[in-house]
Amino acid sequence: MKLYSTNNLKHIVDLKTAVLKGLPDDNGLYMPISIPSLPSSFITNIKDYSLAEIGYKVCKTLFDGYIDASNLQGIIERSITFPAPLVPLNEKMGVLELFHGPSMAFKDFGARFMAQLMGHFNKDEDELLTILVATSGDTGGAVAAGFLNTPGIEVVILYPSGKVSDIQEMQLTTLGGNIRALEVAGTFDDCQTLVKQAFLDKELTQRKRLASANSINIARLIPQSFYYFEAYKQLQDHSLDTVFSIPSGNFGNLTAGVLAQKMGLPVSKFLAATNVNDIIPNYLKTGEYTPRPSKRTVSNAMDVGDPSNYKRLADIFSKEGSTWNNMKDMLKGYAYTDAQTTAGVKDIYDRFGYMMDPHGAIGFLALEEYTQGKDVNGVILETAHYAKFKDTMDSTLGFSTDTPERLQELLGKKKVAKQIGVSYGEFVKEL
Repeated sequence: MKLYSTNNLKHIVDLKTAVLKGLPDDNGLYMPISIPSLPSSFITNIKDYSLAEIGYKVCKTLFDGYIDASNLQGIIERSITFPAPLVPLNEKMGVLELFHGPSMAFKDFGARFMAQLMGHFNKDEDELLTILVATSGDTGGAVAAGFLNTPGIEVVILYPSGKVSDIQEMQLTTLGGNIRALEVAGTFDDCQTLVKQAFLDKELTQRKRLASANSINIARLIPQSFYYFEAYKQLQDHSLDTVFSIPSGNFGNLTAGVLAQKMGLPVSKFLAATNVNDIIPNYLKTGEYTPRPSKRTVSNAMDVGDPSNYKRLADIFSKEGSTWNNMKDMLKGYAYTDAQTTAGVKDIYDRFGYMMDPHGAIGFLALEEYTQGKDVNGVILETAHYAKFKDTMDSTLGFSTDTPERLQELLGKKKVAKQIGVSYGEFVKEL
């Protein structure tokens, strides 16, 4: 498998380099030179495959023999150990629950796969590999759980102080071992900027092996494509068009869906659903990509003012002609305020008896708005368990919601995090 930088088509590397390096020196993002199609028989017979078997088939097709079958099978089997059930709200609308992994967020799919893949590529290296990851909420906890005690790898997680939920913070600050947390006095965008600066710092990269676990790393996107196929498998009526509504912050999850579609998954539309940080919805309306400082919301994982994966989306759609025209034909953008979001949480509970977190609720609002008068299969990606946002859920619903035992146990643990500012000099001293 060969990949190139979105900033330089002539900068070509193999899969190991792309995964362990994370970010090209030119500040682009790695993309496959070609996206191969799965056999049509795979889609036709998809109900015969387990989620792990889907993952193996996708990777085998993408990697094209780069990893031998036995090792690839092991990577998949150790990564994909939890389900992604599609729970119907009504006959035409379902919720794809992606919170059944260790950290109870969709990031578990990418983090566990990445940990196994990096472990495979790193097994013969003597020098420690340091993984840098910026998180707006769920990525940090998933990466911490996925990489805990992985030999030869240490993880440094940057998160914005006061801008993640209590449970999210405890998930990334209490494990110890090879996991370190840096509490940054800034926003997620500040954290992401520090990580990107580190990868572009030639002096640092010459003395220290660095890798990224954010969705800038292609190894995060690939396993996130698995559950789009899994959702399609669980639909009852494949004669209808399929629409995925995706709560979106850094847009890695949506990009993974587009990857699945390019490999052959029948998808009619992707709904890019977000909060007031509406960079992509605004781009889809105007054709102007205008990043700006993020604003804090109750759907904190989507508080991103400069989504990294815009580069990948633009790269994919530019190959078919006008980037903007092609992108807005396939993607529909929606943005909602906190008041609309919490009203959505309550409406979902009142109508369906289903508790959906604020991020999923934004996906629900977008799907309802899009499907008015349309006869389609609608799938909402529920990206995290509602209990990770207990304060918002309780105040919105008017009662104390339950917290799973594994999350409740976190609140009694001791937080260990080093507080730093947003200057690169202060950050690099911690590496």
